[in-house]
Amino acid sequence: MSKEKENKLKTVLTALGKVLVAFSGGVDSTYLLYAAKEALGKDNVLACIAESPTYPMEEVEDAIRVADELGVRVRQIVTEEFSDENFVANSRERCYFCKKELFAKMKQLAQENGISWVVDGSNADDLNDFRPGSRAKEEFGVRSPLQEAELTKKEIRELSKAAGLRTWDKPSMACLASRIPYGTRLDEAVLKMVGTGEKFLKAMGFGQLRVRHHNQIARIEVDNDTVGQVLVKKTMDQIVKKFEELGYLYVTLDLKGYRSGSMNEGFTPNE
Repeated sequence: MSKEKENKLKTVLTALGKVLVAFSGGVDSTYLLYAAKEALGKDNVLACIAESPTYPMEEVEDAIRVADELGVRVRQIVTEEFSDENFVANSRERCYFCKKELFAKMKQLAQENGISWVVDGSNADDLNDFRPGSRAKEEFGVRSPLQEAELTKKEIRELSKAAGLRTWDKPSMACLASRIPYGTRLDEAVLKMVGTGEKFLKAMGFGQLRVRHHNQIARIEVDNDTVGQVLVKKTMDQIVKKFEELGYLYVTLDLKGYRSGSMNEGFTPNE
């Protein structure tokens, strides 16, 4: 791992002086929060955790614990993206409307605390994915120091492990709205159903996974090396029983396995 990228990250953060970190408790934002504290000192760093129906409450609670472990100040906000029809309609630009609402609140919180810059945990790999939320970042002047330092997810995990951060091997997490096909209206009850299903699978020992919601069908994605575990008869029966209780009529296993952004498959960003 290039020391040059680490130094570049420190240079970027130092130049910002004082930052509010959009913090989820995931691999990227945790390393960013850690790096910001190291570069600027804890008094110049504020972690902002958003509470939303699009994120499981256990993730919010764990994010608070991680920030506390790092000794960084924390503020919580409640986002209201479900009051925006543009978000609920769930077009391919959904992420833009969600991030626009999120960053507006974070920008206000930053100003109230005398902070000029809001930063998020976007990394270099995100540049290769369909990310309409990036437009909202530009509109609100949100910086992405990890991306500016050209750090990839793999490198961030390596740096996190070296720094002793417990999140270094945490499975990637995206908002629950990403489990719903574009064009299907978003519903808080459905997101809760998906979140409950994923929590159940995690409790069974599965790490990186997604439950994709297709009306009456639950399409389960797990890492390829754990597909065999799903196919054990007892495990299958437990999964089917739980997902039928949640309201699904059909429970399927995606043979392609887990992959980030699978709901983006089949179309190009400029369509």
